[in-house]
Amino acid sequence: MGKNKLQRFAEMDTFGNVFQPTHNEVWEKNYHLKGKWNKEVFKNENPIVLEVGCGKGEYTVGLARKFPNKNFIGIDIKGARMWRGAKTAIEEGLDNVGFIRTKAELLESIFASGEISEIWITFPDPQMKKERKRLTGTRFLTLYSNLLTDDGIIHLKSDSNFLYEYTSYVIKENDLAVDVDTNDLYNSGKADDILSIRTFYEQQFLDRGIPIKYLKFKLEGKSEFTEPDVEIEMDSYRSFGRDKREQ
Repeated sequence: MGKNKLQRFAEMDTFGNVFQPTHNEVWEKNYHLKGKWNKEVFKNENPIVLEVGCGKGEYTVGLARKFPNKNFIGIDIKGARMWRGAKTAIEEGLDNVGFIRTKAELLESIFASGEISEIWITFPDPQMKKERKRLTGTRFLTLYSNLLTDDGIIHLKSDSNFLYEYTSYVIKENDLAVDVDTNDLYNSGKADDILSIRTFYEQQFLDRGIPIKYLKFKLEGKSEFTEPDVEIEMDSYRSFGRDKREQ
C-alpha cells in the first residue's frame, strides 16, 4: 500500500463524518446506527439521500451544497478515494454529509426500512459479466426496496450503454415507474443544475465524446423483481479497464 493511502486512512480515522464499520459490526447483525442516522448523526429529521459507490464523494458533496435541508451519505469500499469527499465536506463545514466505508451488499445491516428517501448511483462499474454485482440489478433493487420510503427515488447516471440498456430492460420487465429516461443527458434539455454536477470521470467521458445516460425511477413499494431475459451488447470502449482508471 502506498504512503499516500496510508496517510489518508490514518487521517480518515480522525474524521467525524466517516464511519468504518468492522466486519463483526455488520456481518449478520445490525450496525449500531441502523435506524438512528437522523437522531444520532445529523441531529435532525431531514430526508436522507444515499449515494451507492460514491468514489471520491464529488456527487455526495455537490448535492449537499445545493440542499442544506437534506442529509447525504456516500458509501464505498475504497477508503483512499472517499477521503477526498470527506475532507472537502469538513473544510466547507457541511454538516449534512457523511461517508460509510463498507460494501453495498451490507446496506440492510446499516439502514432501517424506510430510512432512505433517494438513492444515487453515479458511474458504477457496469459489471458486464457479473449480473449479481450490477448496482441496478434485481439483487440490489430488492435490497434498496427494503431501505427506501414508498415514494423513494433511484437515480442512475452512467457512461455505459450496456448498463443503461440493462437497467431499462429491468424497469420494463418489472413495470417500474420512470420519471426521466435519456441516453444523452446534456443534449436532452433535462440537465438541470443537479444533474450537471460532474465527477472527474464524468468529465473524462464527456471530453471523449461519450454521451451520459440518465434514468430516474421508483420502486413504489415493490419488493420482488424479475431479471430480464435479454442479450445486450457490451461496451467496446471499456477495454482499458475501469478499476485501473479509478485508482
